[in-house]
Amino acid sequence: MAGDTLLRVEHLTMRFGGLVAVHDLSFEVAEGSITALIGPNGAGKTTVFNCITGFYKPSEGRLAIRHGSPAIWNELAALTDKGERSLARRDGSLFLLERMPEYLVTHKAKVARTFQNIRLFPGMTVLENLMVAQHNALMIASGFTLLGVLGIPSYAKAERAAIDMAREWLDRIGLLDRADDPAGDLPYGAQRRLEIARAMCTRPTLLCLDEPAAGLNPRESADLNALLLAIRKDFGITILLIEHDMSVVMEISDRIVVLDYGVKISDGTPDFVRNDPKVVAAYLGVEDKDVAKVEAEVGL
Repeated sequence: MAGDTLLRVEHLTMRFGGLVAVHDLSFEVAEGSITALIGPNGAGKTTVFNCITGFYKPSEGRLAIRHGSPAIWNELAALTDKGERSLARRDGSLFLLERMPEYLVTHKAKVARTFQNIRLFPGMTVLENLMVAQHNALMIASGFTLLGVLGIPSYAKAERAAIDMAREWLDRIGLLDRADDPAGDLPYGAQRRLEIARAMCTRPTLLCLDEPAAGLNPRESADLNALLLAIRKDFGITILLIEHDMSVVMEISDRIVVLDYGVKISDGTPDFVRNDPKVVAAYLGVEDKDVAKVEAEVGL
C-alpha cells in the first residue's frame, strides 16, 4: 500500500537555451507506490528523470526526498533556506536532489535508475555487473583497497555478502545459471531484467526506470509487470517509471502523471487518466474540442 510522500517535485523548470523542456512541474510520489510518468515523444519525461537523478541541474524548482519518518518534512523549509544539500535527524533525513552531484544522489539519497538504452557492461559477466553496483560498499569495507589487499576479515565478509546479494537477484530474475556468461550474450529481455537487478543491488529507496518495457514482447512485458510488483511487495521499494507500453502502465501503476510539451496535463489514478480528455487529445494529436469527433471516427 502507498504511504506518505517520499519524493516531492516542486515547480521544476528546465531550460536549454531558449527551449523550455519542462515548465513549472509539480507532483509527489508516495512511499511504496508505483508512479508512471507518461506522455507523447518529446514531452520532457526523460528530462525530469535526469533532474531527479542529478544528471541535470534544474533551471528552477526543488526536488526533495526523505528517508525515515515523514515528520522530517517539517524541516524542508529550513533546509532550503540554509542552502545545504541534506539534513539528518535521529528519526530521518532529507535530501535536496537539485543540489547534489549525480554520484551522491545514488550513494546518499539512494536513488537508482535504469536507462532507455541498456547500459550494462557487455564484456563483464552477468555476476560481475551486479558486483559493480555494490562498488561503493566494497570500497568502504576495503578501506579503499588497503584492507582488501591485506586480506582483513571484515572485507572478506563484505565481499561474500555482495556475492550473496548478486546471486539472490540473479535467482530472482531467472539468470543464476548464466552468472558466468558475458552480459552482452544475454537475450534482450534478459538484459532488461539484469539492468533492473543491478539497480536494486545499490539498495535504493527510489527506483527510477526509463522505459523498462521498450523492445519487449507481450510475454516479457507481463514478466516485467510481475517483477516490478514483486520488488514493491517484497522490498517496499518506491518505483517511478517512464513508459510507453500502456499494458504496463495501466496494470501496475497506482498513479500516473501525464506530460505534454513539458507541462503537466493530468495527474491521477489509471482510470482517471485513461478517461481524461486532455490525455486523449495529447496522444491523438488534436485539440481538446475535437476529441469527441476523432474518437468517434476511430471507434474509441
